[in-house]
Amino acid sequence: MLENYTIENILFLDIETVPQYSSHDQLPLNFASLWEKKAGQLSRIDKFSSDMALSPDDVYERAGIYAEFGKIVCISTGVIRNGTLWITSFYGDDEKELLVGFSDLLHKAPEKNIRYLCAHNGREFDYPYLIRRMLINRLGVPAILDLSGKKPWEINHLDTMELWKFGDYKSYTSLELLSAVFGLPTPKDDIRGSDVARVYWQEHDLSRIVTYCQKDVITIANLLLCFKGKPMISEEAIQIYSVNFAGK
Repeated sequence: MLENYTIENILFLDIETVPQYSSHDQLPLNFASLWEKKAGQLSRIDKFSSDMALSPDDVYERAGIYAEFGKIVCISTGVIRNGTLWITSFYGDDEKELLVGFSDLLHKAPEKNIRYLCAHNGREFDYPYLIRRMLINRLGVPAILDLSGKKPWEINHLDTMELWKFGDYKSYTSLELLSAVFGLPTPKDDIRGSDVARVYWQEHDLSRIVTYCQKDVITIANLLLCFKGKPMISEEAIQIYSVNFAGK
């Protein structure tokens, strides 16, 4: 499996996102109105909506998963070189600055021999979210991330969840479940994705979010190694470097 992909040519990545504002009542008036419309849609499809009426405030914790209402607070990346996994994280309150830092890394992809990106559920979340937030911040989209004009066989975005489906589209398989199946350390031993907004806005603990994001990247890299029948990267062979952009 994946014989045609050289592990050293892959950049592993994960992003963490939060609502743009700490609470629904902090939204500008125009966005408050737009969120009410979005919240109405969410209430109608929520499996519990028949039992309770969900207000825009009730569902605002979900705003972070929508690029129009959320923002990126951390991007962690990883590359494998000579058996070592090198992790770089871009994080902070200034989303545009961390996106610029990440974009600089992607622009250098050809000279670093990086040909592919790899994320878990990346095609549904990470890749489109990154592109949308770059455009919203008036930034260009690096070639390795951009899908414009590319034919399906030219797209260089790998997705460990899609790879695991083998054409089966019935269900979502979490990174936590796959890590358990393959005997990898769980990346969810502290917080989960649903906790990120609270940890950011209420606890103001960005470093905790960065650590969580880095664990996801480590798991994604090890998962792809498992798919290729290769041994996992040991904890001793992981090097971490972080860039803070106006963090709290």
